[in-house]
Amino acid sequence: MENSKISGLIITYNEEELVDDVIENISFVDELIVVDSFSTDKTISKLNKYNHVKVVQRNFKNFSDQRNFAIQQAQYPWILFIDADERITKELRSEILETVSNPSIEVAFKFPRKFVFGDKLIKFSGLQTDFIYRLFKKGFAQYNLDQTVHEKLEVNGKSKTLSNVMLHYSYSDYESYKKKTEHYAILKAQELFEQGKKPTFFDFYIKPAYKFLYNYIFRLGVLDGKAGYIICKLNAYGVKYRFKKLEKLISSSPKK
Repeated sequence: MENSKISGLIITYNEEELVDDVIENISFVDELIVVDSFSTDKTISKLNKYNHVKVVQRNFKNFSDQRNFAIQQAQYPWILFIDADERITKELRSEILETVSNPSIEVAFKFPRKFVFGDKLIKFSGLQTDFIYRLFKKGFAQYNLDQTVHEKLEVNGKSKTLSNVMLHYSYSDYESYKKKTEHYAILKAQELFEQGKKPTFFDFYIKPAYKFLYNYIFRLGVLDGKAGYIICKLNAYGVKYRFKKLEKLISSSPKK
């Protein structure tokens, strides 16, 4: 039925190591659109092998802007967004197809998301309550342009959380996760700079320490072993790095 058709959306930048797996993982959708931010690796050459994949290249402004543009390219009633490092389990795939086939009052659905560090499933470390919108009806949701990092989907209607999980392979090793942490910190620093925020002693020292202790002790990161320690440490490092970058932006901006 036309009303149950799904447009699968992916945004990419230099995802040559992940793109083949994610294309296969989301092969059950009715159309697949990739919005690429002019990758400099083999991402595009790999995508061009797939006749059923529509590839659009567009300059990257921020995540919310890029995701909203991707939504505009979709032709079917349902949007399924997936990142290159996410995977839909067989159980979740069945639940998605059942959900779009049965009319309901809900217009958007969150997925429980489980993080994988290397080959270890992370059960704690502040990540045990991660739920994210990934399935929604076109015309009923868009990303908030004021929140450009860890973007937020604004839903006009009722929503629900599905039962089965999505896997997030965000943490392959220490160095790759450190680079990702720094990348998000830079984007967040730019957002804070545009809002006129100025870093304080509290931001530089108290916030990172609290971030580590909260996730490692109170959110039980210690039970995730070495992986939990690394994740909690790097997340705290990302907070401090964010405010250092903000301080640098302020110092290098023209004085009024």
